[in-house]
Amino acid sequence: MLRWQQAFYLACTLGILLTACAKKDPPPMERPPAAVTVASAVSQDVPLYLDEVGHTVAREVVSVQPQVSGKIMEIHFADGANLKKGDLLFTIDPRPFEAQLNEAQANLAQSKAALDFAQVQFARVKDLIESRAIARQDYDTRKNAVDVGEAQVKQNEAAVESARLNLEYTSIRSPIEGRAGHRLVDSGNVVTANNTTLLTIERLDPIYADFTATESDLSLVQRELAKHPLKAEVRLPDQSKPEIGQLTFVDNSVQSSSGTVMLRATVPNPARHLWPGQFVNVRLVLANLPKAVLVPAAAAQDSAKGPFVYVVKEDSTAELRPVKLGQRQGEMVVIEQGLRAGEHVVMNGQLGVMPGGKVRVVTNTPATAQATPAGQL
Repeated sequence: MLRWQQAFYLACTLGILLTACAKKDPPPMERPPAAVTVASAVSQDVPLYLDEVGHTVAREVVSVQPQVSGKIMEIHFADGANLKKGDLLFTIDPRPFEAQLNEAQANLAQSKAALDFAQVQFARVKDLIESRAIARQDYDTRKNAVDVGEAQVKQNEAAVESARLNLEYTSIRSPIEGRAGHRLVDSGNVVTANNTTLLTIERLDPIYADFTATESDLSLVQRELAKHPLKAEVRLPDQSKPEIGQLTFVDNSVQSSSGTVMLRATVPNPARHLWPGQFVNVRLVLANLPKAVLVPAAAAQDSAKGPFVYVVKEDSTAELRPVKLGQRQGEMVVIEQGLRAGEHVVMNGQLGVMPGGKVRVVTNTPATAQATPAGQL
């Protein structure tokens, strides 16, 4: 009986083991496709540029000083006024200079009268010298009187002109068109000729934007400048719309301390958007890159081996593609190598993507790469 029970238990155990071995292993769990949004790479012309930081400089700066000494009688402008060339600014007391002019005119009239008298006397003896009716010395004396009289007339004419200029200088006028600063003297002050600064005027239109470029970029700038004028886009840090100017100056040497060279753009400024001394962002457009491949900047990812993008293939798998990035173009970036126009790249959802893994394209917000024009960056 005991042997029969042992045999029964052994048979049951073998049956259970054979049943367990007959069952198949459960299928492995598959990772669900990652949900992503994609964008199509496009090909279009984009600018090649340099982005630099600079500052604005007035095209002309004039320190107004008096050319004659005297007392300030009137001020004819308001601080910060927009001035035109020739506008009256200050009036210096003209009375001393009017008196000097009157005196010079009187001296001129006196010298002319003396000259007329000398010429009459010389005319009387001019014909007598040939007949020797008059001594040669008398002839020379009267002729000399005429020469001296003519010289005195010229001297007094110059004195009159000088006195007239001094009188004009009592009315101080704007030498340029520009914007006035704050006046540095008030009415009643006595100013000294060529010594006292009364006012500073700065011309704001056009305005300069000074910036620097590295010596490694200098050869590229010179090469493109030899082909065509270079456009400069100047904008304030808090503004998106640039003021368009042109590169007009390249300094004649590289600063050895910094390895940079100074450049200057001239920018029309009729609306006075730019002010002297402001920091500005300057984009110097060097050339046009034809048929550049662009994708949204968000599609480019970084790794230890360099930048890459995920390219969605026709079988809905993602390929990790190393690429060489170019310059930013607004919200886009240029792909110099590694991608062709028309290929689809993952723009959002890269964290869930595995190289070679399946992806599920979310099509509710399809995107296509579009570069922003250079003037709207």
